[in-house]
Amino acid sequence: MIGLSTIFALGLTTLAALAAVVLLGACGQSQGSQGGSAEDQSRISHGESIFRGNCAACHGANGEGQPDWYIRKPDGPLSAPPLNGDGHTWHHGDGTLYQIVSRGGAIYESPSLPKYKSGMPAFGETLPHQEIIAVISYIKSLWGDKMAEGLDLPIKESQALVSETDPFPKEMP
Repeated sequence: MIGLSTIFALGLTTLAALAAVVLLGACGQSQGSQGGSAEDQSRISHGESIFRGNCAACHGANGEGQPDWYIRKPDGPLSAPPLNGDGHTWHHGDGTLYQIVSRGGAIYESPSLPKYKSGMPAFGETLPHQEIIAVISYIKSLWGDKMAEGLDLPIKESQALVSETDPFPKEMP
């Protein structure tokens, strides 16, 4: 027969084990609003460097875009939009953003949309897969906790939901 002291000892052992699991689980989680994991921060920092060398000339040093980016130029395309959360970039899932960076905006030009033209160049031949993901990660870091009119959640969270059905493509071997 099990005595009361044995039951008490088993209970304490179980409680200690549960506490250890909770603490260890918390240590492995991303820091979220405190800056994310070291891997996330490294990717964002690398992405910032790539952005400054390839994207800032058109999209602005801080992703602010060109003035009057929403007004079509006489030859058809729009100017480079803001990527800092003030434009429409956050409406797109990771897969779509990846395709735009990799293949350029011309992939969305179509005879059925004769007025749509894009000045976005393709970077898929010059930037490897992981660098495209890094630059998109940096762009998403610019959004902070911005809210969009009519949304009950930050744009970063809204974009993450869209990305669930439109994720980054897998790297090809």
